[in-house]
Amino acid sequence: MANSSKNVAELEIEDIEGIGPTTARKMKEAGISSVMELATAVADELATDLGSSKETAATFIMAAQKLLRESGVLDNEFTTADVELEKRKSLLRCSTGAKALDELLLGGVETQAITEFYGEFGSGKSQICHTLCVTAQQPVEEGGLGGGVILIDTEGTFRPERVDQIARARGLNPEEILKRVAICKAYNSSHLELIVKSMGKYIDDFKAKMIIIDSIISLHRAEFSGRGTLADRQQRLNSIMHKLVRIAEIYNIAIIVTNQVQSTPDTFFGDPTKPAGGNVIGHASTYRVYLRKAGNDRIAKIIDSPYHPYSDVRFTVNEKGVDDIESDAPKKKSAKEKDSDD
Repeated sequence: MANSSKNVAELEIEDIEGIGPTTARKMKEAGISSVMELATAVADELATDLGSSKETAATFIMAAQKLLRESGVLDNEFTTADVELEKRKSLLRCSTGAKALDELLLGGVETQAITEFYGEFGSGKSQICHTLCVTAQQPVEEGGLGGGVILIDTEGTFRPERVDQIARARGLNPEEILKRVAICKAYNSSHLELIVKSMGKYIDDFKAKMIIIDSIISLHRAEFSGRGTLADRQQRLNSIMHKLVRIAEIYNIAIIVTNQVQSTPDTFFGDPTKPAGGNVIGHASTYRVYLRKAGNDRIAKIIDSPYHPYSDVRFTVNEKGVDDIESDAPKKKSAKEKDSDD
């Protein structure tokens, strides 16, 4: 076992108790090449890759997490509430681009958490993603995370020219911004699952501080239609979401997912729309924000959070991406802005 003086970059899978050369080789063949990647692995998937039992795979994962704690990368399993409060004060928060939306999120999008934005087409989900590609790269003292962004596009909605426009409108160098946004187009649900499974490598390669998945549900929703496939779909979504939870915590990065909505015709009072994916996505998401159109503006409402007030705010979408509403008369939107609403 490695002692606490070892740097995380120096840790090897073979340093973990119980893992010999043969097991380490199998892990590397399965795409797990670092202790961090093993610590975020899913026991069922690892067991399949190794040809072992789920209990054995879970033991390896817990041993990897133990090694990271001993090396000072992860906190101890048990801490007191005052220590936890100090830790939360040190979390990074990334500006969304609109002060009103940042205030709703009590400072912006958090690291070590999954923030879900859901709403109908045109509600501004992809606009938030495009804006975060820019704001996340800004220095921490300027409301950013000071790192790169990984964006997984499952619906073909990413537009690099939109990121270019937002960067220019905010007085930033668009070429530098675009170089630090890593785009991956996921073409089917299995591809998305494979990307998430190998995410640790991509985080290191692109020095990412934020992962955006736009959207989390579309591929599984399209491929698993009908009640007969619902259980399989939910199990696979559950695996993805819990992998993302561990990635957010262990790598100290912000994870953004967008989600579609579905109608509930039996709702007689209130809004009949609800997020797709059921409780699997809802329970795994740390914060859940509902977006909807209101004329030329957008309304964001906190739906689920451990500590945010359940309130809503208005914001707008313009050449700067997500922005605050001007106090004077509403500005007419250009055709280009209308085309890129979602």
